[in-house]
Amino acid sequence: MRLVSDGKPLELLVSTDLPRPAKGEALVKVDYCGVCHTDLHLIEGSYNLGNGKKIPTGLHLPVTLGHEISGTIEDISPDAKLRKGDRVVVYPWIGCGSCRKCVTALENLCEGKPRFLGVFLDGGYSDYVLVPDARYLESAEDIDPKQAAPLGCSGLTAFSSVRKCNLGQDDTLLIIGAGGLGTIAVQIAKKSTSPRVAVADIDDSKLDLAKKLGADYVFNSAKTPEREITAQLKAITPNSRGVDAAIDFVGIPATTSLGFRSIGKGGTLVVVGLTGGTAELPLALFPLRGVQVLGNFTGTLKDLANLVDIAKKGLVSPVVSEVYPLEDANAALDKLNRGEARGRILLKT
Repeated sequence: MRLVSDGKPLELLVSTDLPRPAKGEALVKVDYCGVCHTDLHLIEGSYNLGNGKKIPTGLHLPVTLGHEISGTIEDISPDAKLRKGDRVVVYPWIGCGSCRKCVTALENLCEGKPRFLGVFLDGGYSDYVLVPDARYLESAEDIDPKQAAPLGCSGLTAFSSVRKCNLGQDDTLLIIGAGGLGTIAVQIAKKSTSPRVAVADIDDSKLDLAKKLGADYVFNSAKTPEREITAQLKAITPNSRGVDAAIDFVGIPATTSLGFRSIGKGGTLVVVGLTGGTAELPLALFPLRGVQVLGNFTGTLKDLANLVDIAKKGLVSPVVSEVYPLEDANAALDKLNRGEARGRILLKT
């Protein structure tokens, strides 16, 4: 399923030509590919900076979308650690390999010419995906392929976001947005560092799911004013100090404001969502409260390896709500765009 024109539905391309991997590359038969909210921005062709300003995505069309990929190795170099037939999850955030970020293992922040699968190179909305180097494959033999696919983006992003919060057992984490990322973040936080976890969302059914996954407190931010939520959060924290960290998986002015005003002294706000806009934050509170605001874009290859290890132990299970046939990708994207997905939607090839 190819993106041919900005703002237009994806188009089905039928071809009998099977990609042939060059030395070091790997060909993966796609089992499942997650439908990510980022794909909606890629289809639109820009990111919203607020005040009528936008920044282009930088895609060169046509391109096959899809970056949450689980599959089976079809062809691979004989000297690779994995073999044909092995089940894998693909790390899609591949950099140029030579810039200062790439050489320090931060390929997801590549400053050169990134080769992100499903963004700048053809991705997993397809029967097969060609991976530039076999080292970007993680064995997923002990993981359900449906559970493996979201690990490459929503799982990875949630994992790295929680890690940036540096939480201890006595800390409190606020997760804003109980979708595909938020539900994974709840599991990671509760089963690793075990802090108190509060979740805010506008959908009661998603909040119910968050509670089932281990959230200690939930707040419907559509029904409860920001001031009341922040007051209640202070009441559940030691010495009414406020939460120690907040992760905004939505990324609109209202959610970023809620996250910022919820954190206490020395707290951390991690902004992940790309929905966009411009937030107004009181600058004097940055130094007076010693807080920090971080952006987080996916995670590193090492992060994925650590996450896969956690998933193999059964500590993290991405919530998969529905599976659509590949050719119904546009219907799946429409449902995600309407905010109706409870967890991750997958495409099956």
